[in-house]
Amino acid sequence: MQDLSARLLRHFVAVAEELHFGRAASRVFVAQQALSRDIARLEQQLGVRLFERSTRQVTLTPEGSRLLPQAIEFLALHDRLPEQIRSTDRSLFVDVLRDHSTPMMILSLARSLAPHIALEGRYHGGFGAALRQLVSHRVDVAFGRINGVPTAVPDDFTRRLVRLEPLGLLLPVEHPLARHAAIATTAMRGLTIDTSAGNPEAPEWVDLGSHLVREFGGHPAPDHHPGAAAVAAAGPHETAHHLRTTGWPILTMMQTSPVPGAAILPLVDPIPLYPWTMTHRPGLHHPGLDVLNRAIDQLSEAERWLDAPDNSWLCPADRHLLTDL
Repeated sequence: MQDLSARLLRHFVAVAEELHFGRAASRVFVAQQALSRDIARLEQQLGVRLFERSTRQVTLTPEGSRLLPQAIEFLALHDRLPEQIRSTDRSLFVDVLRDHSTPMMILSLARSLAPHIALEGRYHGGFGAALRQLVSHRVDVAFGRINGVPTAVPDDFTRRLVRLEPLGLLLPVEHPLARHAAIATTAMRGLTIDTSAGNPEAPEWVDLGSHLVREFGGHPAPDHHPGAAAVAAAGPHETAHHLRTTGWPILTMMQTSPVPGAAILPLVDPIPLYPWTMTHRPGLHHPGLDVLNRAIDQLSEAERWLDAPDNSWLCPADRHLLTDL
């Protein structure tokens, strides 16, 4: 019998737990056709059928049921092994989404707290993209909103709520709303607001923005394809050009780069919040992780990052976070 690959077993476990090839394919970030081929290859290598498939349902065969707990145990050992044998002086790879972000603040403080520990930043522009890198072991730690991505964060991943960051609007300085110190969230009524719609790297942001804008009577801007991801990750001058070309106010976090000829004003009454969460795989043992947590502790206490204002707004999928604090 040929050596079994971890990939084939991982794909088997996904189908066995979902009992649906479409959902399983989304979970492991492959096309459904490729997933079906991998299951067929595994069945051929083992010489048994693992699933009974009909037009209505997918079920495990007795052989598949016997394989499932062993495959889960094998994959758990497989995933822990790199962390257990790698030297702790290797770099810890941390996705910080973009420059001038809350995670970048955390990474910068962590580096100052422990300059002898190698911490490497990565910039994937959204948690949707970072999660794919996290699952595939290309980064060790990722920050972002965990709701709104097509595939849920695996249940065994460790998550820590880091900050409830207020949101605002980016406007040309001559825009009528830019004359105010703050903008009432209800002032979005009737306006088209740019929520980076169509950006495949940050579906969690698009989801939050769409909920917010629609709830207060605004209209999310249409998909920006082609080039949505490039616009979302653009520098200040390109963002200024995009702002003036479209004429759409841009929903943004308050912690962001200044944009020439534009003002960032906070939204109030209510204050919409973006929930930053730090996420990593189980079994991650690296001194850099401890330093990141120390940096979060210091910033959260000093800046009161987890103190939600009385008059605040969270996306429906995130509202349980306030009761969990």
